[in-house]
Amino acid sequence: MSHGDDYGDKLIVDQILAGQKDLFRLLVRRYERQVYGMGMGFFRNRDDARDFAQDVFLKVYRNLSGFEGRSRFSTWLYRIAYNTALNSVSRRKEYLSLAMETYEVEAPADSTPESEFLRKAAREALVKSLDGLPERYRVCIDLFFFYGCSYQEIEAITGFPVNTIKSHVFRAKKLLRAELDGTDGSMDE
Repeated sequence: MSHGDDYGDKLIVDQILAGQKDLFRLLVRRYERQVYGMGMGFFRNRDDARDFAQDVFLKVYRNLSGFEGRSRFSTWLYRIAYNTALNSVSRRKEYLSLAMETYEVEAPADSTPESEFLRKAAREALVKSLDGLPERYRVCIDLFFFYGCSYQEIEAITGFPVNTIKSHVFRAKKLLRAELDGTDGSMDE
């Protein structure tokens, strides 16, 4: 999942703030799948995820003047989404990774049967790998693997220390590699 165009996002925000409010739909179109996916991870049902996405975009719109451009627009947006989800689900048990959800990310237009098989195998391996991680860090793995966020962006979104995020992403990669290789995941190779 791409972040869109950072420079383009900033231009759109500036134009919206200058009065072209109808351009907000461009930002929604760019990020609706990612926000909806995060909603699925937290709420596990499509209606709640849709409501969550609407709530997030309403908050983003209302707070758009607070975006100062010191981070990527996507990082700022995901932080709002993450905090909205945490506030909404404080009584919920766990975060369900996008990899574990039946919600499918669209296959690339140029995918082949072989690439689809590999994609499915990698997804299944990632699901098994994520089982070994503490639930509260699964969101870090999603942000890294599915949203393409850097460690610093994940820290800005979640508030978790970068070293902790790196450790969990490294562990997930190691477990994933082991799952795909059919090994036990130990470091002795």
